[in-house]
Amino acid sequence: MADLSGNLLYAAFFLYLIATFIFGGSIKDKKGAEEKKQNNWAKLGITLTILGFAAQVGYFITRWIAAGHAPVSNLFEFTTFFGMMMVGAFILIYFLYKTPVLGLFALPIALLIIAYASLFPTEISPLIPALQSDWLHIHVTTAAAGQSILAISFIAAIIYLVKSVEQTKASKRTFFLEIIMYTLVSTLALVIVSSTFSMMDYKASFDWVDKKDMAAKQEYTLPALVGPHEGVMIEKGQFQPLVEMPAIINAKKLNTVIWSIGAGLVLYGLIRLISRKRVAALIKPLVKNVNLNLLDEISYRSVLIGFPVFTLGALIFAMIWAQIAWTRFWGWDPKEVWALITWLFYAAFLHLRMSKGWQGEKSAWLAVIGFAIMIFNLIFVNLVIAGLHSYA
Repeated sequence: MADLSGNLLYAAFFLYLIATFIFGGSIKDKKGAEEKKQNNWAKLGITLTILGFAAQVGYFITRWIAAGHAPVSNLFEFTTFFGMMMVGAFILIYFLYKTPVLGLFALPIALLIIAYASLFPTEISPLIPALQSDWLHIHVTTAAAGQSILAISFIAAIIYLVKSVEQTKASKRTFFLEIIMYTLVSTLALVIVSSTFSMMDYKASFDWVDKKDMAAKQEYTLPALVGPHEGVMIEKGQFQPLVEMPAIINAKKLNTVIWSIGAGLVLYGLIRLISRKRVAALIKPLVKNVNLNLLDEISYRSVLIGFPVFTLGALIFAMIWAQIAWTRFWGWDPKEVWALITWLFYAAFLHLRMSKGWQGEKSAWLAVIGFAIMIFNLIFVNLVIAGLHSYA
């Protein structure tokens, strides 16, 4: 059952990848008799996307059966589910607005998220006592569904900004848009680097002394640019750390961050060197025919749909489960705090949109910031800040 689950996830991944290229073909500037051909390309793209989504739902169900519980209990499972729900949200929005260019951006970002999930341990493990509740799948799946719909707002906003931001001269707008592009490129670079070392079966283990002055072991899957406190490498012949970190710093996680930044700079630099353009300018021709007002509406509607779903899953259901599990509705745990910050931000987004008339580019930048807050929660809060939700 576990093998079948993995095969279905691979099938979904490749179907999404193929659909991305199909959507790319559907947005070419065609006129007259060729318009029907465009529609056929788009129909093929959404059909493959639905097939991929069905395969990923099959992965989710078979893993659930194999594990005996909803597969959302660790970062691999949650992040994979988040990517799946993002595709599901895209399919829903697509049938509402029939906008193929959305698929050209939504599917690669979903693919990046699923590929990022693969960096975490994929083995099925039993639930810890704190997670042995029906509220696991009620709270987590609803919260992820809300986040995925909100992510479509970000995707529509990115397309809006790529189209609307003038690329012929440098400005604050081009700088911040390029920061977003670099972040996406660095995620791709980390996936490539991690996959390469994984195929090489690279491992470097350390005996080290943690912040409690206790002997511990730590295993790296990337060459250790920074090593743990008083670390001694067990294997011979592996790359030796350039610097040793104090015990209060998680050297392994810092090492991953450094690799992500460094590999991202290399890949981004190569793209800029070859194209001699900003990345946003490079992809701008893909969005030349899009309707900015339609993208603005899609971004806004996605928040209108996603915000109440997120409220239900990430706050209301979470507080009910917290009361059952910990006898209190709220405890200022880092994940709880960041869920509240996310909720307050999108509440402010809707207020500014409806009361202050923040439409168009202002609204697009807000959608980008909102997604950055969610990704910060997914990566930094989950991995770095210790709390009751640290199950990675």
